[in-house]
Amino acid sequence: MIPAAPLAVLDGMPVSLTEGLGSALAIIAALSLLARWRASAARRREREIADERQEAIEARFAALAQASAELSGRIGGMSEWLGSRQTDLARLVADRLDAVGTRLGAGLESQAQTTGENLNKLNERLAVIDAAQSRLSEMTREVVSLKDILANKQARGAFGQGRMEAIVRDGLPAGAYDFQFTLSNRSRPDCVIRLPGDARLLAVDAKFPLEGFTALRAARDEETRKSAQARVRADISKHVKDIAERYLVPGETQDLALMFVPSEAIYSDLIDHFDELVQKAHRARVVIVSPTLMMMAISVAQAILRDARMRDEAHAIQAEVGKLMNDVRLVVERANKLEAHFQRAQEDVHGLGVAGARIARRAERIESMDFSPDGEAPAPDILRLARSAE
Repeated sequence: MIPAAPLAVLDGMPVSLTEGLGSALAIIAALSLLARWRASAARRREREIADERQEAIEARFAALAQASAELSGRIGGMSEWLGSRQTDLARLVADRLDAVGTRLGAGLESQAQTTGENLNKLNERLAVIDAAQSRLSEMTREVVSLKDILANKQARGAFGQGRMEAIVRDGLPAGAYDFQFTLSNRSRPDCVIRLPGDARLLAVDAKFPLEGFTALRAARDEETRKSAQARVRADISKHVKDIAERYLVPGETQDLALMFVPSEAIYSDLIDHFDELVQKAHRARVVIVSPTLMMMAISVAQAILRDARMRDEAHAIQAEVGKLMNDVRLVVERANKLEAHFQRAQEDVHGLGVAGARIARRAERIESMDFSPDGEAPAPDILRLARSAE
C-alpha cells in the first residue's frame, strides 16, 4: 500500500491529508466550542445586564412608588393644612364680618343717637329763638311804651325818678337817703343823701328837660336844628337856675347839687355839643351826672359811710383784736407745751431703742455660751427667750 503524499510540512514533520482533516475538524470543533462559549458568555452577560437593568428598573419603580407615596402624603398634609387654613380663614372672615357688623350697628346707633341729640338741641335752640323773638316783641312793645313815656313830660319825670331811685337803693343803706324830702324853703328835691359827719344834705334832681333833645334829633334841616339847639340851651339853663335857687340852702344842703340825666346817649350829646352849658352848671354849683356817674357818686358815698362806720366801731374792733391776740398767745403756749411733750416722747422712744439693742447683744452672748458638759447646743427655751428679746 502506497502511503499518501503529505499535505504539508510543519516544523519538519509531514502532515497528511487525514491528519490535516482531523486537525481542521479539531480546530473547527474548538472554534465552534469557543464560539458557543463566547455566545453563552455573551448571553450570560446579556442576562446579567438584563437582570441589572431589571433591578435598576425595579429600584426606580420602588423609588417612584416611594416618591409617589411621599407625594401623596405631602398632598394629603397639604390638603389638611389647606383645609385647616380654609377653616381658619372662614372663621376669621366670619369674625371680621361680625365685628364689622357690630361696629356698623354701633355706628348707626351712635349716629342715630347723635342725630336725635342734634335734633333735640335744634329744637331747644328753636325754642330759645322763639323765646328770644317773644322777648324781642316784648322789648319792642316796651320801647314803644318808653317812647310814649318820653313823649309825656310827667311820665318822663317818673321814668327818670324811678331810675335814679333804683341806683340809690342799690348802693346805699336805708337810713342814708330820702325821696321827696321837704326842705325848709318848702322845696322838695327828688332825693337827698345824708353823708356821715355832716348834717347837710346832698340834693339830687331827676327832672331833666328832654323836649329840646327830642326836637334836635327830629330836625331835618339847619334852621330847625339851630332852633332846637337854642331850645336845649334855654331849657337846661332855666333848669340849672331852678336847682341852684331851690336846692342850695346854706347850712341845710351841701354846696353843690346833682342834676340826674336818665340817658347815657343824651349825656354824651350834652358833653360833646353843649360844653358851655356844663361849665355854666358847674359855676352854678350844679353837677350834671349820667347813670354811670351817679353810680360812681353812690359808690363814693358808700365808701364814706363804710369808713365812718369803721371809725365808729374802732373801739369794738380794738377789743376784738385784743381778744384775738390773747387767743393767739394761748395757741403759741399750747404749741410750745405740745412740742416739749413730743420731745420727751422722742427721748423715751430713743431710750427704748437703746435698751432693746442692749437686750439683743446680751441675748447673742447667751446664745453663744455652752452650758452642757458635752458641748451640746443651749436649751431651746434659752434660745427662744433670747430671740424674743431681740
